[in-house]
Parts: sequence; C-alpha cells; structure tokens
Amino acid sequence: MTMIGPENADQARLLRLLRDDGPRSRVELTDALGLPRARFGAEVDRLAAQGLVETAGPAASRGGRRSSLLRIADQVRFGAVTVGDGRLDVALTDGELTVLARQGEPVDVRLGPEAVVDRVVELLAKLRAEAGLTRLTGVGVALPAPVAVREGAPISPPALPGWHQFPLRDAIAAELGCPVQVDNDANVMALGEQHAGTGRAFDDFLYVKLGNAVSCGLMLGGALYRGATSGAGDIGHLQLAEDGPLCACGNIGCVEAYCGDSALVRQAVAAARAGRSAALVDRLATAGTLTIADVAGAATAGDPTAQTLVRDAARRLGQVLVDLVSFVNPAIVIIGGAAPGIGPVLLAEIRGLVYRRSTPLATGSMPIVLSDLDDRAALIGGARLVSDQVFAAC
Repeated sequence: MTMIGPENADQARLLRLLRDDGPRSRVELTDALGLPRARFGAEVDRLAAQGLVETAGPAASRGGRRSSLLRIADQVRFGAVTVGDGRLDVALTDGELTVLARQGEPVDVRLGPEAVVDRVVELLAKLRAEAGLTRLTGVGVALPAPVAVREGAPISPPALPGWHQFPLRDAIAAELGCPVQVDNDANVMALGEQHAGTGRAFDDFLYVKLGNAVSCGLMLGGALYRGATSGAGDIGHLQLAEDGPLCACGNIGCVEAYCGDSALVRQAVAAARAGRSAALVDRLATAGTLTIADVAGAATAGDPTAQTLVRDAARRLGQVLVDLVSFVNPAIVIIGGAAPGIGPVLLAEIRGLVYRRSTPLATGSMPIVLSDLDDRAALIGGARLVSDQVFAAC
C-alpha cells in the first residue's frame, strides 16, 4: 500500500495540533512549534503535497499582514469499526475525528472473523463511495477482547469464540489498502474520551467499559497505558469469589460473571422464573427470553427486583474500583457502555462504595461520572487510534 504521513517529528506535531485543536493560523502554529518561518513553510508545503493539510481561509487579524488558517485536508478520512454485543458499527470521520457518517447492523461473531471482515469491508466501501473517496487514510477497530496490539490480533477472547490470534489488522488492511490498527474496546473508548469527551480535561483517568465484556482503559500522563503485552486494564476477569458463577473465560467468580450484561440477563431470567418480578415474568412470557434492555427498562420503571440486580452488580464493580482508584490515583473515573436508563442507578452505588472505602487522598477531588459520548466514544476513539499511527513521524 502507498503510505502517507509526516516525514519528521515537526510535521507529526503539526498534524496532531490540527487534529486535536482544529484550524489554526500559520502564526499560531509557528509559535507553538517553535520553528523559524522558513522552516515552518517548507514543512507545510511538504505536507500539502501529500494531501494532508490545506489552507482554510484567512485568520483573524492580529495587526500587520494577515495570516492564513491551516487545517487537516478535506481528503483525509478515517474509518472506525466497533465489534461487540451483537452489533457491528462503522463510521467515517474527518481529520479532526468528527463523525461524518455511520452505519450499524446486528452481527453474529460466532460466524467467525472472516465473515465479519467481509462485512466490515463492504460497509466501509459503501460509506467511502457515498463520500466520493477513492481510499481511506486509515481504519481503527475496537474489539470486546484482549488484543495483542503489535500483532493486531485478539488473544483468547471469551466474547469472540474462534477469533484467537486471527490476524484481523492485516486482513482488513489487505482488503482496504490503508493502515489499520486494532485494540480492545475499553482502550479505544478511552482514546475517544480523551479526544472529545470529559477526559479531554484530564491527563490521568480511568475509562470503565461495561456491556457483555467488562474492561478498563487507563490514561496515564496523557497517554494510553497498555502494559508490557497490551494486557493492562482487563478487569473483567479479576476474581471476586472462589465459589461464584462460571465465567465465559472458563474461570469462576470473575467480575464479568457478576457485572456483565449477560450475567444480569441470566440473573433476571432466574428471578422471573422464580416469580420474584411481575415485570420480568410478563416480559419473559411475551418474548420467550430477556435482554439487557428488558432488565434496564424494568429497573428504571421501579421494579424492585431489577433494581436490586443492578445495584448488586454496581456494588461488585465498585469493589474493584476501590482497589484501582487507590492504586492508580486517577483524576476522574468515566463509566461508559451501561444499558440505557440504568447508568444513574449504577453510578449512585459505585460512588457510595468508592467514596466510602477509598482513602481521602485518592478520592478527595475525584469525580465518578457517566460518559457523555455514548457509543460515539468507540467510533471517535477508533479514528484516534489509527490517526496516532498515520500522524506519527516515519
């Protein structure tokens, strides 16, 4: 594939400034980069020749000769892909990572990675054609699974049976002819929060991702922390009890086996069959099964049994966060991925436990909040993930 990107560190810094802050004047950028004007102009010319930056009109006057605005070129378009919880979503963003178009559909990951890759390529091709693009600048992919980032492959993923070590990055890149990056969804969502969400104001934060798979993205010192082998943040398989329920990973008593969406649904079905909730009994009789949306709907409607299930899950998750907060000392904890409606109930329980049991030094000024990006966190984060590669010095 033909690679485009910055040739040196100064060009890389310029592109990231424009990605993160939007159009800026040449004077502002020259000052921010600390470059002589002639050198700055030469670097801009080389980036413009690659189709990475362009002029965006005149800048506001600061007296004297009027400067012009620079921006990421209009032809720079990133693709973002999220796989998980029975759904496939793809999106197209501009160079500032604003979502321009998106499309989603149900997906059965048990069909295998090859079938999902084929559909990802088809959906991205559709968005690309609608935008009149010949190619994408890069594609970022979020998976509900541990990912070996250097290899671009999921590793022993409980939520993706049959996907172990499948070369997902290389398979998609071969089809699309552009750079591709793959990471677990909590890390990708943390990047999305850092770029466009509440996390933008903080260098150190935890992003806790809920859903069928439970995980945590760690943003430390303004950078995503993955650990030595990309395994940091896999809180879903910490053991809460030695005699707890069986987890999809094969172990007993994992966080995910108590707090994941599938666990909540399983507990709700048991409660309905035991006749402990009229709302859940009615729904189970009508639909023949329950979903996390049913549990959330019953809880938000005031059903005591459903609310108890949600609160119990929140308390167990809070137990884990007490340890994480004390160990990492983040400036904020951001929670995303909760089923619509149950976020406030979860948040109240988690806050109560964490603030009660953590040290005052760790939590004295630390907010615990729900993400305000919803499912956009993963799409923005996917674009951010691959743009970090594309906008890195060669």
